[in-house]
Amino acid sequence: MPGLRPQRMPRRQPRALWTLQRRLVLTVVALLALVSITIGVVSVVILRASLIDRLDLQLASAVERSGTVLGIGDNDGDSFGDTPGNTYFGTPTADSILAGPAQPPGLLALVYDGSSITTGYTDDESGAIEELSAQQVRLLADQANQSATATVHLGGELGEYRVQAQTSRSGILYLVGLPVSGVAATAAQLALIITFVSLAGLVVVAVIAAWVVRLALRPLQRVTATATRVAQLPLDRGEVSLDDRVPVGDTDPRTEVGRVGAALNRMLDHVDLALEARQASERKVRQFVADASHELRTPLASIRGYSELTRRSGQQLPPDAIHALGRIESESVRMTGLVEDLLLLARLDEGRELEMEPVDLTMLLVDAVSDAHAAGPDHVWNLDLPDEPIEAIGDEPRLRQVITNLLANARVHTDAGSEVVVALKAVGDQAVMTVTDNGPGIPADLRSTLFERFARGDSSRFRGTGSTGLGLAIVAAVVAAHRGAVTVDSEPGRTRFRVELPLAAASRED
Repeated sequence: MPGLRPQRMPRRQPRALWTLQRRLVLTVVALLALVSITIGVVSVVILRASLIDRLDLQLASAVERSGTVLGIGDNDGDSFGDTPGNTYFGTPTADSILAGPAQPPGLLALVYDGSSITTGYTDDESGAIEELSAQQVRLLADQANQSATATVHLGGELGEYRVQAQTSRSGILYLVGLPVSGVAATAAQLALIITFVSLAGLVVVAVIAAWVVRLALRPLQRVTATATRVAQLPLDRGEVSLDDRVPVGDTDPRTEVGRVGAALNRMLDHVDLALEARQASERKVRQFVADASHELRTPLASIRGYSELTRRSGQQLPPDAIHALGRIESESVRMTGLVEDLLLLARLDEGRELEMEPVDLTMLLVDAVSDAHAAGPDHVWNLDLPDEPIEAIGDEPRLRQVITNLLANARVHTDAGSEVVVALKAVGDQAVMTVTDNGPGIPADLRSTLFERFARGDSSRFRGTGSTGLGLAIVAAVVAAHRGAVTVDSEPGRTRFRVELPLAAASRED
């Protein structure tokens, strides 16, 4: 219908994955439960069939005794009791059968002498003879025409009966039945016992299976622990000692876990070799950069000195020569800065110790902002400092270079008239310095590589300003050498660099 928006179907939450240990334990318990149920059902069925057979034998005996009471074998059909051993005389009725000798309790009888039907059953508790209802008589009458033993459900308190009908030679039809309630009770008791025993067995087996599976999976847990420790190592940078391996006992190729452990060890060997090759290559590159930077400092200083000396010699030079000397001097200055940056990064990569001493970050920011104001008077520079000075343990020239690089980055990559706010505060055991500007922001595709060396971009923030792409890389390297962290948060109209350094008090405690 117009104006109605289709409702979104809620997302289905992913099912929680079960651990291998839980799956194994539940599989064992489920199989045992299936076997227990099968055994229980078969046992109850067999027992019931056996008890029904025994009940049929009792019923056959009761039928034979009932025939004796009713005078089976009498040929005149008028009287009963002529058969030797028969003590009954009179009209045949159901009561005569129920009151006969050695009849079992709960016996049911029906007698049809051709003109009338008499029925009754013996009450199990009182032993008295009770009458059957009309509905129960009809059910028995339907079965009286069949000679085979059958089960009839009489309803009410009587329930199921096994009945058998016979006809005497004198033409009297009689039916005798025994209750099935005893068989059902015995079968139900057996089913209950099997249920309780099976449940107890399942609990015991679950506990034992959990213990056995946990014991069997310990080698796999050790392999997992080794892989987890290796995964936590900073393999992407620096020199890494990859000495962790799966224990020899868990590398048996005859077992599944052993094959996994052996494969993991082989993979770690290959990774270790690759890391060693990478570290050797990086070491050579750093050494080359350090040597080249060191060797380039002298000729660059000579080029700068001679160009400056020639320009200031007082001799009359053509304008083109003066311009060329000025360009040579400026480019030598820029190249000297690049060489100094490369040499600093090479020293930091080698892990050379910095000169750690208390540094007043408050005065450091005041001096750095003053220098930035002189270099960029077309920007608005603001300071947000605490009332009390904040000190950190570090190398003062290097920390000064961090602030200088961040301020130069904000000056170079923002338009004239932009505001730059430098703030300092203490948060816990960390000194937090922030440099915030309202420039165009950093493109999202450059943020992941912003602190890498020679990271540059073609955007409004990274235009052709002569940047070498090493300023922020030096910031990250120096801050990391001070056990600190540097992050950036940028969006159009706001960019904030955040530097965290340990306070002097916390550093002394460490």
